[in-house]
Amino acid sequence: MTAGLYRVTVTTDGEPLLQGWWSDEAVTRRKFAAWIGEHGSRPGAHVALADEETGETLTEWPDRG
Repeated sequence: MTAGLYRVTVTTDGEPLLQGWWSDEAVTRRKFAAWIGEHGSRPGAHVALADEETGETLTEWPDRG
């Protein structure tokens, strides 16, 4: 696990709905999964987990890859 600050963002139809920041990646990944469950059924929902230190998106739902 790398040190840093991690952010989870929920958007609906491209508009920000919710953001949260955590220092522990494992905790952030659990919150990411929980927010998919809580907000994934909203129209146009997108959930992303990013490393704030590097600016890298670590994972997103639905996968846009």
